Amino acid sequence: QMWQVGKRQASRAFSLYANIDILRPYFDVEPVQVRARLLESMIPVKMINFPQKIAGELYGPLMLVFTLVAILLHGMKTSDTIIREGTLMGTAIGTCFGYWLGVSSFIYFLAYLCNAQITMVQMLSLLGYGLFGHCITLFVTYNIHFHSLFYVFWLGVGGLSTLRMVAVLVSRTVGHTQRLILCGTLAALHMLFLLYLHFAYHKVVEGILDTLEGPNMPPFQRVARDIPVVPNAVLNTTAKAVALTL
Repeated sequence: QMWQVGKRQASRAFSLYANIDILRPYFDVEPVQVRARLLESMIPVKMINFPQKIAGELYGPLMLVFTLVAILLHGMKTSDTIIREGTLMGTAIGTCFGYWLGVSSFIYFLAYLCNAQITMVQMLSLLGYGLFGHCITLFVTYNIHFHSLFYVFWLGVGGLSTLRMVAVLVSRTVGHTQRLILCGTLAALHMLFLLYLHFAYHKVVEGILDTLEGPNMPPFQRVARDIPVVPNAVLNTTAKAVALTL
């Protein structure tokens, strides 16, 4: 009887979590809405008195993370990155999803300590749409290899997406100290992650290594050693001695 009751409860829990209808509200979104939210993620709104609205859907953020994975793979291949343990695909997926899930969880925990009005799903959506600026910056700088161009996009495009997230968190947090801690941590992590993706998988790294190691050094060449000149008389005497011996 205990086995039957446990089996019934386990099957009920499994059918509950396996039901696709639970995840349907988070992915039920129109393409027009996703496009509008992508544009809104680059426009910071200064509104502190009222909490700004955050889209509680995960379709757009998930697609942006997969887009970032594809762009990162392109950067790995163009920079001839060699992964000694694992594969390029696994490294790119682990890096992008690890940042999205890890930083979202950390900021949500920090927001809970700072009494910010935000849920985990809203945090995932906010940070996911914040990766739109990273996708634009990396896609351009991976194909146009100008060092100064990256810093322009890093401050411009990446800065706008970061300011958008900061503005949303400021409107949902009460207290100057709490706002400074929460928004400063998110801004630092978001901007430093873009720097990491650029310098870790870019041809600039090869240029720095070539500069440090000296690529212009000529390769090692084998040269013939100098053979001392032996007088002819000594050679003739040696040849006669060998002939008599034979």
